[in-house]
Amino acid sequence: MQYSISKTNKVLEGRVVLPSSKSISNRVQIINALSNSFEPIKNLSDCDDSRAMQNILFSNTNTFDVGHAGTTMRFLTAYLSKIVGEWTLTGSDRMKERPIGVLVDALNSLGAQISYLEKEGYPPLKIFGSNITGKEVELKGDTSSQYISALLLIAPTLENGLRIKLKGDVVSRSYIEMTLNIMEEFGVKSEFKGQEIFVAKQAYQRIPYTVEGDWSGASYWWSFMALASEGKLYLDGLRRRSFQGDSGLVPVFEKLGAKTQFSKRGMFIEKKESDCKKLVYDFLQMPDLAQTFAVCSCLKGIPFHFKGLETLKIKETDRIHALITELGKLGYVLHEPAEGELAWDGERKEEDEKIVIETYHDHRMAMAFAPVAILRNDVLIDDPQVVKKSYPEFWEQLKSLNFEVKEI
Repeated sequence: MQYSISKTNKVLEGRVVLPSSKSISNRVQIINALSNSFEPIKNLSDCDDSRAMQNILFSNTNTFDVGHAGTTMRFLTAYLSKIVGEWTLTGSDRMKERPIGVLVDALNSLGAQISYLEKEGYPPLKIFGSNITGKEVELKGDTSSQYISALLLIAPTLENGLRIKLKGDVVSRSYIEMTLNIMEEFGVKSEFKGQEIFVAKQAYQRIPYTVEGDWSGASYWWSFMALASEGKLYLDGLRRRSFQGDSGLVPVFEKLGAKTQFSKRGMFIEKKESDCKKLVYDFLQMPDLAQTFAVCSCLKGIPFHFKGLETLKIKETDRIHALITELGKLGYVLHEPAEGELAWDGERKEEDEKIVIETYHDHRMAMAFAPVAILRNDVLIDDPQVVKKSYPEFWEQLKSLNFEVKEI
């Protein structure tokens, strides 16, 4: 399936009800499971990843398939390692290509019993759940924050608590802090000083919880607004003071032409003029937004140099390669100056005769390229339903803002 997206004018006005945060939803589900809590989780994300987590946690089997859900795979690996029983954890073909050895090695060093059923260092996994004593583990700071968060979520339930020592630059620190902040809402105290995190053994409190809107999903509307000729959107569901690191997008999009206003009614984004000549930014704390900014910058003709993208190669796809390939179809010549970097110097080449944007089973590829429709209507999005992973209502919301979305 492919979608053709078009709009008769470049004005963007209306209201968008944002999906709830997948990142928060999955953390809270694990916490509830660890505390045997049946307190309600309000506004739980309806995306594929969160539903996969929910289905598995309430399953009565011992073999689980997470599909493409990376967060679910990482969090469940840690969770199941301390739940007594014998478990098999697998996923899609792409999931079997996404490394998990760093997390497995860390858990095994703490007393877990996890082995590989196929390729060393990759799912599927055989997990023998047992009483993990915990204590101390050392990880590289540039490892995926999901590995660190997976360990932190089970840390207060370990006999000796857990101390995590991070070596080198800490990538995605904001996601680690988000995990600790959510844990604190459930009564768990922690210390994060310098390169060390310590969580003592303690009990999660059982509380009702309401999940806030997803800043990652919201980012695409800022991109649409930056490309529009004029407009104003009301975004429903975001907290001004959010735990989510992606809330840092506000000042960056201000440079690209989308202004943010907070009021008692909520949050508005508005079109503004941009005089940005080149966007230089370190995405260490919000790497999931690199695709959004890369596409928007190219479409606005603003050269860029992004850093802090080391984790993008082990996401749903190699996102750096995917961006270079797909933006190349539109005539933009991107390159990778160094590991974890992406740049466009303004160089153009001839466009493909027919432009079909491949999404690589990656929800963010589909949504990052959707704003192309503000400027042109001859670009097709392949496998558009991949957005169900995090934003099931995305295409319907586009239609509500007077975009024409047609299946080809």
